[in-house]
Amino acid sequence: MSREHDGPSMALIVRKDLKLSPGKLAVQCSHAAVNCSLTAKKTEPRLMERWQSNGGRKICLAINDLESLKLLMGKSKSAGLITHLIKDAGHTELPPGTITVLGIGPAPKSSIDALTSELKPY
Repeated sequence: MSREHDGPSMALIVRKDLKLSPGKLAVQCSHAAVNCSLTAKKTEPRLMERWQSNGGRKICLAINDLESLKLLMGKSKSAGLITHLIKDAGHTELPPGTITVLGIGPAPKSSIDALTSELKPY
């Protein structure tokens, strides 16, 4: 197995029930990735370095609704993983404060997979 598959990863978990436009989806995932990266740079600099040197692997996954997203967030935090919840500002498609995306990682791929194995790609 290549190092790319063994290295750290990041998961971007998007609510399917919101039916976001492609542009909105991209921006919300970008917010999650940037915030998770900034947190990792401060709290886990060696992990951040490994993640970047292995290509900065990210995966976008779909989750059914807010309740499921919050449940996953709790599990991620309990596992000690970098976790960031994105709330929309409300300037375009959604009401202010709408929770759209959960970012998890960078973290060991196996840790993320253990939490997200039942989710499908977005």
